Amino acid sequence: MESMRSEARVLTIGHSNHGWDRFSELLRGAGVTAVADVRTSPWSRHTPQFNRETLAARLKSEGVAYVFLGAELGGRPEGAHLFDQGVADYEAMAIEPRFREGLDRVVKGAKTHLVALMCSEKEPLDCHRCLLVSRRLQERGLAVAHIHPDGAVEPHETTEHRLLVCEGLEHEDIFEGRESRLARAYVQRARKVAYAEAVAEVEASTAAE
Repeated sequence: MESMRSEARVLTIGHSNHGWDRFSELLRGAGVTAVADVRTSPWSRHTPQFNRETLAARLKSEGVAYVFLGAELGGRPEGAHLFDQGVADYEAMAIEPRFREGLDRVVKGAKTHLVALMCSEKEPLDCHRCLLVSRRLQERGLAVAHIHPDGAVEPHETTEHRLLVCEGLEHEDIFEGRESRLARAYVQRARKVAYAEAVAEVEASTAAE
């Protein structure tokens, strides 16, 4: 399955709990030549093979470029103005100059590489790489698609239809067009899955015990 929006294309992938061999196989199967790490914190206690330095070295050994863009495109923002009632506000984050600079780097990279944006979540609809970054890349004319754990590559347009279904907004409405319903679905979903300060504080407290 492939999107026909543009010749330039960007993929996304969640490292989930994959072993290295499986993760590498997924990248090779999709033809990825560069990985853009969009995790704010590029390390994983449970999957150390995806810690930044280890990941970069392994990718290099397989001929895949690596770039860290967590500062520009990460899902855990800094600044009270980027939170709404304690939850990361993707709408506000999307207009930040640093975020736009991150998008510019991906757009530029997509001209010479098949880039995969990498975060941790398995399901794109549970991750800012889809709900925040992919949405804005698509608005810039790039064709975006998501690599699933079984190797299937799902065009972002198909993911957006799943988003509408998940949020109960898939049905035609004479008073609200699809684009409006889709924008509302993005906001609703983000409220459910985006980084939340209260949750983070509880997790940090638990980890310290």
